[in-house]
Amino acid sequence: MMAFFDSVALPLLHALKAETAHNLTVFALEHLPLPAAPPDDDRLATNVFGLDFSNPLGMAAGFDKDARVADAILQLGFGFTEAGTLTPRPQPGNSRPRLFRLHEDRGVINRFGFNNRGHAAARGKILRHGARKGVVGINIGANKDATDRVADYVAGIEAFADIADYFTINISSPNTPGLRNLQQPEALDDLLARVLAARDWRAESLPRRPVLLKIAPDLTLAELDAVVGVARARKIDGIIVANTTTARPDSLRDEAQSETGGLSGAPLFAPSTHMLAQTYLRVERQFPLIGVGGVDSPEAAWAKIEAGASLIQLYSALVYEGMGLVERIKRGLVAHLEARGLSQIDQAVGTGVEDWL
Repeated sequence: MMAFFDSVALPLLHALKAETAHNLTVFALEHLPLPAAPPDDDRLATNVFGLDFSNPLGMAAGFDKDARVADAILQLGFGFTEAGTLTPRPQPGNSRPRLFRLHEDRGVINRFGFNNRGHAAARGKILRHGARKGVVGINIGANKDATDRVADYVAGIEAFADIADYFTINISSPNTPGLRNLQQPEALDDLLARVLAARDWRAESLPRRPVLLKIAPDLTLAELDAVVGVARARKIDGIIVANTTTARPDSLRDEAQSETGGLSGAPLFAPSTHMLAQTYLRVERQFPLIGVGGVDSPEAAWAKIEAGASLIQLYSALVYEGMGLVERIKRGLVAHLEARGLSQIDQAVGTGVEDWL
């Protein structure tokens, strides 16, 4: 069923402008009935930062910016989804066009700039969904014109503490001026101190929500040392490696590479997996990692796990592969487990980290 849908839908969507196609896809998921995904193989089940996942594959932030289709994404077979990035107040983001396909490179460049309808609208959407089958994280950010950006992150914790399964602190988007400065040690320490204090205060009456940090793939190893050091000292629950990159590899061929913004998709796979492995070594199993960047096949997903990811996310690959990719990756992961005589997916985490250093 999904293969047929992809064969019809992908050519039609590619005939549209990239952002129009994205918005149409979200609209369809919000309003059209979906077939139920096959049950997950028990060998893919895993428990990460205290949450149970039926499989390790998640939808990355950026697809469902306003938490409109969390249930639909889970119904497609994802083990979890991450809504956002959400800011306290609605904001339009950067001017259009701001989303570009790199067909020759199977990549995407975006410079959205945290366009979203704000906390209140997203909260209303999540509450209207009611009970859900799967894990839903909330990716939080700061308004572009915020005078106290850390206060915006604290507001995100307060707005969703009763309904989020976990939080992601997004300080690594390249499309909000100065945002990546929050990865500097002193600024990061202040940010995490205030965010975790807000989380812990809400945890006095609500379940304790894991807080993750999403980092850029463009950090130097010295900068990564500092980020991991602060994260470990503050005892966060996990790191997502990595966001989009401002780099433009020499291998790029599509003329759209000249557009400004964050590059994702296949060209990000190697640098983000290298950064994942480097992070895995530095974390020393103090908390788990989520690997994202260029996951477009079972082999790419398996490589992320071997490089140290307990969970994996994708988004850009769906532009080229369609939604059927979800089931293909899960079947492929099971095949990799069988080929290696492993009984659970978490047994493979970090087993090939040396290959990516």
